[in-house]
Amino acid sequence: MSADIHSRFKFNPADFIAERSKAVDASGIRRVFDMAATMKDPVNLSIGQPDFDVPDAIKRRAIEAIEHGRNRYTPTQGIADLVKPIRQQVERDTGWKDPGVMILSGTSGGIMLSMFACLNPGDEVIFLDPYFVMYHHLPKLVGAVPVSVDSYPDFRLDAAKIEAVITPRTRMLIICSPNNPTGMAYTEAELRATAAVAKRHGLLVLSDEIYDAFCYQPHVSIASMLPDQCILLKGYSKTYAMTGWRLGYAAGPRAIIEQMIKLQQYTFVCAPSPAQYAALELLHSGTVDMTAHIDEYRRRRDRLIEGIGDLYPVGDPRGAFYLFARAPGNWSGSELVQRAVNKNLLLIPGSVFSSRDTHFRISYAASREHIEKGIEILRALAQEAQMK
Repeated sequence: MSADIHSRFKFNPADFIAERSKAVDASGIRRVFDMAATMKDPVNLSIGQPDFDVPDAIKRRAIEAIEHGRNRYTPTQGIADLVKPIRQQVERDTGWKDPGVMILSGTSGGIMLSMFACLNPGDEVIFLDPYFVMYHHLPKLVGAVPVSVDSYPDFRLDAAKIEAVITPRTRMLIICSPNNPTGMAYTEAELRATAAVAKRHGLLVLSDEIYDAFCYQPHVSIASMLPDQCILLKGYSKTYAMTGWRLGYAAGPRAIIEQMIKLQQYTFVCAPSPAQYAALELLHSGTVDMTAHIDEYRRRRDRLIEGIGDLYPVGDPRGAFYLFARAPGNWSGSELVQRAVNKNLLLIPGSVFSSRDTHFRISYAASREHIEKGIEILRALAQEAQMK
């Protein structure tokens, strides 16, 4: 066979990248993290994870689990000693009767599994803009269509706006309260109106409540309003600073959860074994109290609003640990973030979470020292924008 014939079959890796992969952009948040690694002692108000450490009691449980050989696969749905009390807790909180429950490799895994289990190509998924990045990209992996609903300028949950974009192809509605990136925590009235829309149109609601502990008003879940058509996602990553442990859970209609368990078997296999055993400390001992940390985060939020609220509109954030602030003057969110980087301050441009580029996200999961430095830099930047 001649060399010319061989050359016709030259391998090119780029030819093997699937269209679904090309449709998903690399996370802008990860790009900021990579940038942070190259900077010397940045004022970092970008990271969406708690700045405190995992409580000692949980650490000890994890260490004990490892030392006692709890390092093998668990049942795909999670260890029974963890699933049972979580089911009981869900029943108490929502009024559901005997829901399906599974342990997840992070709530992000739950978002993916729910979409693979419930969406067909061409189905539409509704969520608010600004949005957590996965809501926009993961539907594309299953051939579904992401449909964002503009919530500017106040970022409230408006049931009428949601109903206006529903089509015969609409299948899923995602609600995130408290919200990333806006910090909004929705009211009972807003959630009830949205639940009524979901009932009228027969939509499956995915309720992402990973920030439920960081709620600076009484937390209300839409799950209690939709006992037969809601997947509830919760986890431990944010509340207990266990972001790297990848542990969460899903609850919902048994028929759906059973499909998610089946799919987990062929993807994540199971949630990390030592982390599951460590979580038993949270459910059985009652020794882990996060009230002091949550109160501290409320104070940090208040200090940031006090420090920049007169220059940067931030809405009325009552949950999570984020402010979603409007860039000053005629600057875009990306321009503000680049100018902040030049002053050694790291933020996330709002365009990462939105079709607009008018805002930026501030995380107050940071030290008081960094928050004070961030306020100083942001005030200086606002003055620059006014002089432009």
